[in-house]
Parts: sequence; C-alpha cells; structure tokens
Amino acid sequence: MKKYVCEVCGYIYDPAEGDPDGNIPAGTAFENLPDDWVCPMCGAGKESFSPAD
Repeated sequence: MKKYVCEVCGYIYDPAEGDPDGNIPAGTAFENLPDDWVCPMCGAGKESFSPAD
C-alpha cells in the first residue's frame, strides 16, 4: 500500500500504521479513509495529500 504525504505540513500517512489517534486501524489504505478524515498534525483534508515518492 502506498504512503501519502500532506502538502501542508509534511505528515506522511502510512497504511501499515494507520492513524491510531483517529481510530484508523493499521492496514487501512488511504483510499479507504473516511471522507471526513483530516491530517492528525495540521487538520488538512484528504485533498491536501498526494502520493509519497
């Protein structure tokens, strides 16, 4: 599964880790995150993320 980076703050969403603070279990692909999920570091929406190199 691909990692995604927040263009606002640089946070990297890693599907292998999920987002424990946001109740997103490990193994959740970025595409499967809820539409209202936001960056845990800066609060930016999913539209502010792009695939990490």
